[in-house]
Amino acid sequence: MTTEQAKAIILEVLSDIAPEVDSSQIDDSVDLTDQLDLDSMDYLNWMLAINKSTGIEIPQRDISKFLTIDGAAEYLVSHSPA
Repeated sequence: MTTEQAKAIILEVLSDIAPEVDSSQIDDSVDLTDQLDLDSMDYLNWMLAINKSTGIEIPQRDISKFLTIDGAAEYLVSHSPA
């Protein structure tokens, strides 16, 4: 998986969870909780949907890596099957 592919999956899933979010307005390097009005259930649903879309397990200890789009993409790329 490339970084671009990971970001596409991340943003697609985010648009399903929070359809009111304009992905073109998201700064990939800024904490999503500072940019979006996601509650804890939205965030949990986003993480579960990323797992379902990619098949990549995301243990609770790694959730902090998903605070930004860049961090989430880096995680998915580094944990995707070769």
